[in-house]
Amino acid sequence: MTLTAPTTRTRPRRALGRPPRLLVLAGAITAVVSLVPLVYLVVRVGEAGLQRIIEVLIRPRTLETVTTSVGLVVVVVSACLLIGIPTAWLVARTNVPLRGMWLVLVSLPLAIPSYVAAYAWLSQFPAMNGFWAAAFILTMVSSPYVVLPVAASFRSSDPALEEVARSLGRGPFRAFATTTLPQAWPSAAGGALLVALYVLSDFGAVALLRVDAFTRVIYASYRASFDRVSAAVLALVLVALAALLVLAERRIRGRTRRWRVATGTQRTALPVELTGGRRVGALAWLTVLTILALGVPLVSLILRMLQGSRSPLDWTELLTAAMTSLGVALAGAILAVLLALPVGILAARYRTRSVRSIETVSYTGHALPGVVVGLSLVFLTLAVVPVAYQTVWVLAFAYAVLFLPKAIGATRSATASVSPVLEQTARTLGRGPLRAWSETTLRLTLPGIAAGGLLVLLTAMKELPATLMLRPTGLDTLATELWSRTEIAAYGAAAPYAIALVVLAAVPAWLLGRILTRTPEPDADTVEP
Repeated sequence: MTLTAPTTRTRPRRALGRPPRLLVLAGAITAVVSLVPLVYLVVRVGEAGLQRIIEVLIRPRTLETVTTSVGLVVVVVSACLLIGIPTAWLVARTNVPLRGMWLVLVSLPLAIPSYVAAYAWLSQFPAMNGFWAAAFILTMVSSPYVVLPVAASFRSSDPALEEVARSLGRGPFRAFATTTLPQAWPSAAGGALLVALYVLSDFGAVALLRVDAFTRVIYASYRASFDRVSAAVLALVLVALAALLVLAERRIRGRTRRWRVATGTQRTALPVELTGGRRVGALAWLTVLTILALGVPLVSLILRMLQGSRSPLDWTELLTAAMTSLGVALAGAILAVLLALPVGILAARYRTRSVRSIETVSYTGHALPGVVVGLSLVFLTLAVVPVAYQTVWVLAFAYAVLFLPKAIGATRSATASVSPVLEQTARTLGRGPLRAWSETTLRLTLPGIAAGGLLVLLTAMKELPATLMLRPTGLDTLATELWSRTEIAAYGAAAPYAIALVVLAAVPAWLLGRILTRTPEPDADTVEP
């Protein structure tokens, strides 16, 4: 007999009735906005003609690019799962010393963009390049996408199932593998999807390490040869691959949903006692991981900064780039949260066909790498609204479209955790729909919504290819300043900008790690995922 976590399905608690028309209209506007870059890209490719499209697709280089990109995704996702799940278990379910400190340290690589990590390693090891170098760098910066959600799942999992397995004679490892680990698998699959999409859309690391992945080839086609038809066709192939990843993750998540079905208050799992060699091994694992993912890049950046460069640092230029990075990313984050609110609320409260369609379409940005959105908006603004070409508002719009799914997911999860009864009660007391929502649901979901905004802010500050394509002339962010210096191997001059970017991104990364790993209050009656 195989003991597994229960898979009883129940209907989630949702508001009764049909969704308000105004809310549906707002959600539809968000869906249309998120589709704009993709639709225009399809139109642009269609104008090239079928013969031209086939010529691009059957090129040997196209097949090589697909093979390289897919191989990179498979290697990095596998490595992140192998690293992330044991690390999450150590910081969430054991008595390893200084668990809180280790949790912060393993989440901080989120603040280091891939191109900063690649630059830091290259400045110390100039011969480092190629497929496996890129896979190593991307694994180091992507592992927190698996560690954080899996650690949160381990913390909130019901210990009773594992205890029952132990009482039936299972050993500690087998009991964990057949009860607790399956409960965490949806979180691991979600983290793996984020890693896969991050790798597929990465531009900086693969460009610096000279790996002909999709993003590098597309950018080269657009920038060097001005072969925009080839760039657009390859961009659609990249979108198709990303869409397949999203669909695969949804199917896995749909088959592995699990809810707690027991009554009473859930107990917190007691930490596993690590003694002697096991404790030393756990500390060694966490130490090595922290050194590789965080220590080497930071030390390399500091050494490069201390060595200096031939030209003195312009502090005004550095401060201006930092404020520009923060300002444009903040504008994109605010726009993303505003667009995400109606979709997240609809997805959490209603399950009509129109709501499902709106939610699905709004997740288009999940499958749109930055280089694709940048290329599409370049085409769109030049052809339709030339006055908007290379303006701050188009760049902020690109950030909102790219990272809208992150804000929607946070809003949906936060809203789903609040009973609609509170809002309905406020309505019976004479409150209007908006006031009832703002006085009840909004107050309780604000931390979750803020977490989504922080995630968008963090990711937008690190975004490179769309920023390179869409930024106004003369406007430089920390990412573009770093890139322009790294391209000419001016590592000493680039170091201050890299350090400033890491420090600036570390604040939302730390806050996000605290929010995502906060243990939820137990709910005796809940049967939701």
